[in-house]
Amino acid sequence: MVESANLKLDGPSPGLVVVTGGSRGIGAAVASRIAQLGHHVLINYAESREAAEQLTRRIHAADGSVSLCKADIGSEEGVMRLFAAADAIGAPLAGLVNNAGVSGGFSRLEDLSGSVLHHVLAVNVVGAMLCAREAVRRMSTKRGKLGGTIVNVSSIAAKLGSAGEWIHYAASKGAIDTLTIGLAREVAAEGIRVNAVAPGLIDTDFHAAAGAPDRPARMAADIPMARAGTPEEVADAILWLMSEQASYVTGAIVPVGGGR
Repeated sequence: MVESANLKLDGPSPGLVVVTGGSRGIGAAVASRIAQLGHHVLINYAESREAAEQLTRRIHAADGSVSLCKADIGSEEGVMRLFAAADAIGAPLAGLVNNAGVSGGFSRLEDLSGSVLHHVLAVNVVGAMLCAREAVRRMSTKRGKLGGTIVNVSSIAAKLGSAGEWIHYAASKGAIDTLTIGLAREVAAEGIRVNAVAPGLIDTDFHAAAGAPDRPARMAADIPMARAGTPEEVADAILWLMSEQASYVTGAIVPVGGGR
């Protein structure tokens, strides 16, 4: 676990950090960690209001500062609603964690419906790019802002291809890798660092939502470290990339996959 006393996020402090899909799994772990560092956290949810409110109560119980926004990242309207909520908080934007994502379920490509494919790309690719656009507008020193960091959540699937399971999801994460590299170079001189983490098999409810709740236990033997990772382990990698300790790191895609 990252020790709060030894870590300071890059960018304005204390500032606001937006964590998309922050109510559960990796996003919830990230939001909790950032709140522990004294930053205000804004998380969105599309449907899981109960989980978002439970996380809010936990953060408040630990003396953290957090706000909620109901916003679907799969639409530009939802993205704009989220960042309007960020503006209303009044703190300078210090960071964005582009974590919101959907799997689209397990399917061979030949059996994939067009509607599922469009939804996966709308949330995982278009939504992430629009969130990054809005974050740059609020952080770029070229626009008179104070700089900051963006961390995109990719996946080991982008490298493996996920044949027979979810090529559609893997392809969306390949796009996130390209976004990370390109945007990092585009805004490197504007006080913004852009990086990504690529989680491998992580023990969250993401697998159950895709229809395979036993997947982490079933696949653990195929991981060199012989276990699934935890959301907190991914969160710690994200926080390091956002911290001053990673001040010369941009355009990196850090695997967090147990050697897979």
